[in-house]
Amino acid sequence: MRQEGSKRMADGVEPAVNAPPHGGRLIRNPRDFWGGVTLVAIAAVALWASSDLPGMRGIAFGPGTAPRLFATVLAVLGGLVAVQGCLTNGPALERYAIRGPIFVVGSIFAFAATIRPLGLVISSFVTLMIAAAATPDMRFCALLFPYVLNLPMQMWPNWLRF
Repeated sequence: MRQEGSKRMADGVEPAVNAPPHGGRLIRNPRDFWGGVTLVAIAAVALWASSDLPGMRGIAFGPGTAPRLFATVLAVLGGLVAVQGCLTNGPALERYAIRGPIFVVGSIFAFAATIRPLGLVISSFVTLMIAAAATPDMRFCALLFPYVLNLPMQMWPNWLRF
């Protein structure tokens, strides 16, 4: 009776004794790699957005110097994180739920659109309801913008004054 290892060799299949632990993939840590690529993309957008601003003149900073400096640092660090994703082993990407970010961003836009015509109370309530739809287990809480943060905002709409 042949052993399993000899059966494989006899069939022309070599056991993978010296195979790399990552299976020969270029991206061994997808979370770090794609996180680094995202940081580089954000830095590229920041560099593009600050391209119209004047930079340094001699030793004096211009209004575009700091954004370009920070965007460059972000791009370098993002590149390092992406390289680390190629050099180290790590977990695979998990499924990403898009529902949460869509409802949170939508609630921000809804607040911006309703704060002037509806006032702070109604706008905050609408914003909270939209953001609460992002997750089924959201707990409601009371938001007291004008009292806790002392924000000088209109509490009620113009047509509903108390």
